[in-house]
Amino acid sequence: MALGKYTRIDNNNNNIRRPSSSYCSTVTIVVFVGLCLVGIWMMTSSSIVPVQNVDEAAQEKKTETKEQVTQVTSETNGGSTRQFEDNPGDLPDDATKGDANVSLAQSQSNANAEENQEKTEEKTDGSNEETKSDDGSKPQVQNEESKSGDGSSKIEDKRSDLDAGETKSEGNDSVENSTEKPDSEESSKKSESDDKEKKSDSDDNGTKSDENSSESNEGKADGQIEEKADQNDNKESEKTEDGQAKNQSSNEVFPSGAQSELFSETIIQNGSFATQATESKNEKWSQLSSKEQTGFSWRACNSTAGPDFVPCLDNWQAIKNLRSTKHYQHRERHCPEQPPTCLVPLPEGYKRPIEWPKSREKVWYSNVPHTKLAEIKGHQNWVKVTGEYLTFPGGGTQFKHGALHYIDFIQESVSDIAWGKRSRVILDVGCGVASFGGFLFDRDVLTMSFAPKDEHEAQVQFALERGIPAISAVMGTQRLPFPGRVFDVVHCARCRVPWHIEGGKLLLELNRVLRPGGFFVWSATPVYQKLAEDAAIWQAMSELTKAMCWELVNKTKDTVNNVGVATYRKPTSNECYEKRSKQEPPLCAESDDPNAAWSVPLQACMHKVPVDASERGSRWPEQWPARLEKSPYWLSSSQVGVYGKPVPEDFTADYDHWKRVVTKSYLNGIGINWSSVRSVMDMRAVYGGFAAALRDLNVWVMNIVPIDSPDTLPIIYERGLFGLYHDWCESFSTYPRSYDLLHADHVFSKLKKRCNLAAVVAEVDRILRPEGKLIVRDEVETITELEKLVRSMQWELRMTYSKDKEGLLCVQKSMWRPQEVETLTYAIA
Repeated sequence: MALGKYTRIDNNNNNIRRPSSSYCSTVTIVVFVGLCLVGIWMMTSSSIVPVQNVDEAAQEKKTETKEQVTQVTSETNGGSTRQFEDNPGDLPDDATKGDANVSLAQSQSNANAEENQEKTEEKTDGSNEETKSDDGSKPQVQNEESKSGDGSSKIEDKRSDLDAGETKSEGNDSVENSTEKPDSEESSKKSESDDKEKKSDSDDNGTKSDENSSESNEGKADGQIEEKADQNDNKESEKTEDGQAKNQSSNEVFPSGAQSELFSETIIQNGSFATQATESKNEKWSQLSSKEQTGFSWRACNSTAGPDFVPCLDNWQAIKNLRSTKHYQHRERHCPEQPPTCLVPLPEGYKRPIEWPKSREKVWYSNVPHTKLAEIKGHQNWVKVTGEYLTFPGGGTQFKHGALHYIDFIQESVSDIAWGKRSRVILDVGCGVASFGGFLFDRDVLTMSFAPKDEHEAQVQFALERGIPAISAVMGTQRLPFPGRVFDVVHCARCRVPWHIEGGKLLLELNRVLRPGGFFVWSATPVYQKLAEDAAIWQAMSELTKAMCWELVNKTKDTVNNVGVATYRKPTSNECYEKRSKQEPPLCAESDDPNAAWSVPLQACMHKVPVDASERGSRWPEQWPARLEKSPYWLSSSQVGVYGKPVPEDFTADYDHWKRVVTKSYLNGIGINWSSVRSVMDMRAVYGGFAAALRDLNVWVMNIVPIDSPDTLPIIYERGLFGLYHDWCESFSTYPRSYDLLHADHVFSKLKKRCNLAAVVAEVDRILRPEGKLIVRDEVETITELEKLVRSMQWELRMTYSKDKEGLLCVQKSMWRPQEVETLTYAIA
């Protein structure tokens, strides 16, 4: 059994024999001479070469000995790959500080000081044992930081009376307890002997490791990506060696350099069993947190929609006052003046959702207990009731025999569509239960599906429960919440939208969001049926699309599904527009911004196609997946990015930043079982770097660009990702329990200046599934407020940490719902 360097020994236990003093003296002299020789060699050597041939036991011993030191080399990658580089080229010039300028002499001095201290500890024959509480918890590793007096450790300070100050994660997802205690005399002797034999090896690498031992703060503040290193970490590490314990775990949560990507978290786990200390501490902290809530208490929302309540779509008071519903105004957003601060109840018998990809075929009936759609569309293979499940055969109105055949049929009809290569991001209008988008994942295509709430009962809710991206939206009187010229393909399979009426206003909205050279795929009865009504619609559509300069690429019939498909292509130049004898539909005014989309009324006009090589839309993006990592061609170095650097450099720095954070921290360090995560939302996406860093996982990410943030959403689409605009002071257009994980990078500190923070937290609770995770990176003051709020909702704290006025919080939503009820009068039909 591998043992830590320091061993807990009961001095009163007479059965444990001590090594003789003569033996200790001999060994001490030999070690001292050896260390002197090593020190002389290090001072005369012109370079420092890391030891390559170190066995596994030695590596574990070194990890236990130096808990604050981030290793530079990864032995699994040949021992030479850098795990983290504080590269000034990745960051703004003033955001990089650290140990890069630590001299070799200083490193040697630190190493020798540590050697002498360790030698002294051995000579005292175990008298300076590891500082450790009786309950087995690890000692605090944040004291040196909290002494700064700048308020950067407020969360830990409040807990100082309750426990040793450990930063912890209490989940069962991915961490293991690797701390072991000695149980025999032989193991005790072996530990001491091994420690002496490996010490010189550890010291050889010490100076190399010291240059990279600083911890990095990844929070973004004041327009900068901050990755600040602390030059005093090495000194603090040495100070804690005598009076505080080092991290014993050889299976650290942040393996090999991950601390430099986030903060220095310590996570303890004891299999499936919590310690009494943990249980008692949690209860005391819960009581303390409850007292600090200043009287705020949660209530359950009472509304007509019940567990399916969407505040901005179920505002019946506003809907009843509408003068007309001719253009589906009753399906548009009508947000209450004051967003609700109550919590939406759970459906009776709610269960943890089935994981992807099984969820594409079936979901729990108790989670979405609606059968109307199965009764109406069951014969078209939309959805069926099968015992305790709702099953989805993969069909639709236009593809009863399965979506995959239909998808391949479209590809065969128009080869230029090239699913998953040229066509990456598509819009599915009137999506039904989104089987089309669900099976396009097999072709490496990302689909934004949308349909009105309750047009067919729970269709979008079914899609989200299945793990397929979808939103509740309608083509009514306002623009869709997307930028202009971003979708590679727009699809409509019998979506029943009257494209041809009122000057083609709705089809012109599709023209706005469709990329020049992109395709509109339309499979509806007017394409292939000869009834008088269908023939009239086809004639009107033919005239309208010709006036819009759309080219009819192909019109063909699928003999398997017995439906027809017409495919149109948007022009890539303005030549056709200029040659029209009649300017109908008219061109939009030069002042009309095609990217303006938040609560902007629809207009029956067309925007010109960009032709300048420096304009977005003047040429097609790189094929997928090359477009994900490459800076878009239309980003100019003369433009200043969100973080203050030229935009192309800003783009690259952001991507590198999130790759490091996700790889070294999020995937292993915060106790999340990513195999159970399918739907993710980035509440404040900038360039989409967080979503891009997750590309190898089986997840999809909805990137939200807040309306008061820089408009970078076109960049996100250009790289083959998707998202939409939103104002977080209002409800999001999705059903409750839609997302497995929400990521908020400096969102709440901005929102609390203009929104009710409790209402925003209630909205987060609404759209997050029970047992779903929330990751917050923000100012420490905001982190403290959020922690109080989520604790009052009985959420489980997985991790919290603060440093340099920046903090991280990871929490898990519980099944708890309040007993008190708040009736929302505006939401009663």
